[in-house]
Amino acid sequence: MFADRDDAGVRLGARVRAAARREGWSEPLVLGLARGGVPVALRVAEALDAPLDVAVVRKISAPGRPEFGVGAVTADGPVRYDDAVLARLGLTPADLREACEREKAEARRRLEVYRRGRPPARMAGRDVVLVDDGVARGVTARAALRALRHAGARRLLLATPVCAQQSMTELRDAADELVYLAAPAPFGGVGQWYRNFDQTTDDEVLAALAAR
Repeated sequence: MFADRDDAGVRLGARVRAAARREGWSEPLVLGLARGGVPVALRVAEALDAPLDVAVVRKISAPGRPEFGVGAVTADGPVRYDDAVLARLGLTPADLREACEREKAEARRRLEVYRRGRPPARMAGRDVVLVDDGVARGVTARAALRALRHAGARRLLLATPVCAQQSMTELRDAADELVYLAAPAPFGGVGQWYRNFDQTTDDEVLAALAAR
């Protein structure tokens, strides 16, 4: 159980710093998955004395079920669907085309808000740490990792305080390394592993980015 995202980030940062020293990283860059991953990523960036940037991935929900994600999309990358879930629900990518375009546009809008005209950080040749506040099914994390790989990251590490065991195989396939503090089973939801899991605001994201 973590007190809040700040507590989780401090504890995760120590674990990631140990991994960085062991592997001899090159120009590490930390990215927080907006919004909840950014406060955690700030503490990881501090532990590594590394710059912080933001990654925006938008969940694509099943029609009529906003809480149930069937895919994810970044601002400029291809959509990633969970094919097994689509088949179980009897959906096709064509059924979700409008939702996909809507979420892609929202990802672009959020990046503009968070970066405030700053260009994205250089990925090519760097060791990139993607941080989220918790990973359940991992669809958004995998979409972000694929985009970072396409951008030329030398090495990709996914770091999260808490991770569902059933997602680990696919996450390890998408990243070069997975660092986590807890992998409880049964998992439930990410929020149940935090005493304080209030929604992260845009202002908090901007403050974290300004701090690094």
